[in-house]
Amino acid sequence: MRGECSNCTDLNMAETSELADKLSRQQKINEGEAKPTKVSQSVYAEFKEFSIQEIKEYRKVFQKYDVDANGFLDFTELKLMMEKLGEPQTHIALKEMIKTVDEDNDGSISFREFMLIFHYAKEGTLRVEGLKKIANCCDVTTEGVGGAKGFFESKAQALADQSKFEKEIKAEQEKKKLEDEEKKQRRAAFKEKASAFH
Repeated sequence: MRGECSNCTDLNMAETSELADKLSRQQKINEGEAKPTKVSQSVYAEFKEFSIQEIKEYRKVFQKYDVDANGFLDFTELKLMMEKLGEPQTHIALKEMIKTVDEDNDGSISFREFMLIFHYAKEGTLRVEGLKKIANCCDVTTEGVGGAKGFFESKAQALADQSKFEKEIKAEQEKKKLEDEEKKQRRAAFKEKASAFH
């Protein structure tokens, strides 16, 4: 009976601590000391400079190192990632890497924040060496980085990107239709063979 009360007390203390942390964070946001979490409808919509396939490849890389599959790279997972990439970092460098892209200040890197690494690299604004190494080691792009030199070139590129995005969606839809059709054909063939045994 005594052990149960001890467990209840530990649970209540953990809940109280979690609530205190949340209230403290909200207070910092209200006082302007912290930024509120940026909510984006989709990484595909936010990072238009990357194709759907590129983002999917980046997600695979992210998930590979998200060992506990909680949707975040914490300090230990980032450390492991850098070691596996052959670029081990110091404790301070790892903290700086997280701090650079951790917009919601939760001490870990979400997939959206992971995409910021490649966004900043593509913009040429990435300054932290460890993050530059991630961007270089995890380059899934097949196209070079090209910038528009003028307004009209920029507009033409935006239209081409939109068209590319639409083509990718249509290609994925066609692929799905073909897979569904093949599945139907396999089922029909199976039923035909199964009826021979009845």
